[in-house]
Amino acid sequence: MALILVFPAAGLMPEPNRVQVMADISGVIPDFEIEDLLKSGAIRCDEAPEPGQIQPASLDLRLAVDAYRLRASFLPGKDRTVAEMLQEPGIHLHRIDLTQEGAVLETGCVYLVPLQESLRLPAGLSARANPKSSTGRIDVFTRLVTNKGKAFDEVPMGYSGPLYLEVSPRTFPIKVRPGDRLAQLRFKKKKPETLREKVVSIDLEPPAGEPAGYRAKAHSGVVDLRGLGAHEVSQFWEPVYPQNGRIVLNPEEFYILVSRETVKVPANEAAEMAPIAPELGEFRAHYAGFFDPGFGTNKGGSRAVLEVRSRDVPFILEHGQPVAKLIYEPMTEKPRHLYGGQGSNYQGQGLKLSKHFAV
Repeated sequence: MALILVFPAAGLMPEPNRVQVMADISGVIPDFEIEDLLKSGAIRCDEAPEPGQIQPASLDLRLAVDAYRLRASFLPGKDRTVAEMLQEPGIHLHRIDLTQEGAVLETGCVYLVPLQESLRLPAGLSARANPKSSTGRIDVFTRLVTNKGKAFDEVPMGYSGPLYLEVSPRTFPIKVRPGDRLAQLRFKKKKPETLREKVVSIDLEPPAGEPAGYRAKAHSGVVDLRGLGAHEVSQFWEPVYPQNGRIVLNPEEFYILVSRETVKVPANEAAEMAPIAPELGEFRAHYAGFFDPGFGTNKGGSRAVLEVRSRDVPFILEHGQPVAKLIYEPMTEKPRHLYGGQGSNYQGQGLKLSKHFAV
């Protein structure tokens, strides 16, 4: 780390606040630096930021006023904008107005929704998107799309332009309105040279009489994203009870399960859940992957809730089987606020459905 001293012009006395520490630091930026990006215009919003939109190490992204039902998912590629793609024949089927009473996005369909936030990132700063925890737990698949994007969820260094969210409900139709938050964005300075990993395994030995997880029911009702605690569990989910520490995953059905281990993310790190090696089983665990600094640091710790789907064939899942991995990245600085404060829905959790369902 290099210490750079900024000296005043001749005849002026040095001021303490004019001594700056410049460091070649890489990592995830904290909440107060995200606030600075908003103030400087590096993050622009159609409407003023809302309370709770800035998380300890990420920014919640809000839906704008319309959506486009797509014929199929797409990436613009290096030479086209998203708006140009939407003008091409056959790319989208129709536009949907999200204002008034909102709109229902149906299962099995792909939608593209402009976001209220846009970016003008400075050099050296990139970003990565992920579904919010509550989005993953209702089996809504989301991916961020940018102009001239060659990969989903990735915002390259220095990107300037609008943001769009691809939304595809997999199990439950969802009712959405402008301002709803389905995804979040994490900003990074450079790429950390070293990352640490932790393997997460499945817990299929719950206390006697309690379920080890839940399986989503087919042909259920609509999940209203603003209906917090308003949906009856039994109308959407059925409990899963293991036999001899194992369950059989039905192909393409959606399960909520929980990790055997507690997960703790210290104040100087952020974490992301990533798929484990495919040779350990043809299933996917955890769609919503960001864990903020402070997660699980409460007394007793917090489990990781896992969104699981088997691919193509039935699959036997056994207690203690590795299902995912946590990748820890350094923070550039400790956040002003840690996860677990006011508005944190999943601190201290065990097996838990999304906040939309009645406890």
